[in-house]
Amino acid sequence: MKSRLLSSILFCVLIVLVFMGCDKKSSNDQTEVIQTGVASWYGPGFHGRLTSSRDRFSQDSLTAAHRTLPFNTILKVVNTETNESVEVRINDRGPYAQNRVIDLSKAAADEIGMLDHGVAEVDLILIEAGGPIPDNLNQPTYTIQLGEYNLPSYAGQFADSIGDGARVEQRFRHGSDGTAYMIYYGSYNTLISANSDMERLREQGFEGFVRQINE
Repeated sequence: MKSRLLSSILFCVLIVLVFMGCDKKSSNDQTEVIQTGVASWYGPGFHGRLTSSRDRFSQDSLTAAHRTLPFNTILKVVNTETNESVEVRINDRGPYAQNRVIDLSKAAADEIGMLDHGVAEVDLILIEAGGPIPDNLNQPTYTIQLGEYNLPSYAGQFADSIGDGARVEQRFRHGSDGTAYMIYYGSYNTLISANSDMERLREQGFEGFVRQINE
């Protein structure tokens, strides 16, 4: 009788330990927020253009641009106001507007309900790393600003004349319904490398300036 009771107790303890192990595993598997900030989106006028990763941009795909995360990193982007979320793959560089942390494709922006507003406060949750994750995602980074247009077609033509490395970014002007299309070139971790490319671009006849794009 005592032996049967002891066996029952041991069995119950074993079950509890199994469930505790599962809970612990589940807790360890929980993804964490790696960055919080403002998201913007881009789509019309950029469809079919090459991204920084050499992919063809599709406004209908769930992709995004980030300044420092490795290409092919998978993120969960959560709209902190509505709690709507979408998983995206990083295949481009940007955004270059100050205080913005990610630039979503039109389809991804639509998934989290931010098309009308243009921007949204978001949490970025790491799902799968495409390579080594930088220790500081907000480290100072630089780009070269080469122009600004009101029409995406003109912005695209100018970017094409610059060649590989040029990127058009859609920016919503504060206090109006207008949209600006900014021409940027490259993404740099040091001011020296950015200035070096700026000198090379000047020799090719392009004027612009280096700007810091960290928060």
